[in-house]
Amino acid sequence: MDTKFDELLEFPCSFPFKVVGLADPQLPDHVVKVVQAHVPGDYRPTTAKSSKGTYHSITIRVKVESKQQVESLYSELATIPGVRRVL
Repeated sequence: MDTKFDELLEFPCSFPFKVVGLADPQLPDHVVKVVQAHVPGDYRPTTAKSSKGTYHSITIRVKVESKQQVESLYSELATIPGVRRVL
């Protein structure tokens, strides 16, 4: 991944990740598990449902230390089963 996070952000910083996936009550737990593996902490993600209830979006704020950490989280969050987008 060749991003410009290091040019746009001043590390360390609080960074929001939004994970959009198929409606699954386990999705927030999967997101927290992935984030915990990279940045241990006490996380309380917020969940929003799509108008038809087909998708859920999970937003979680993470204190990231580097461009590599942001890119790793994007990549790993995208591998969660049912995830369609990571923003």
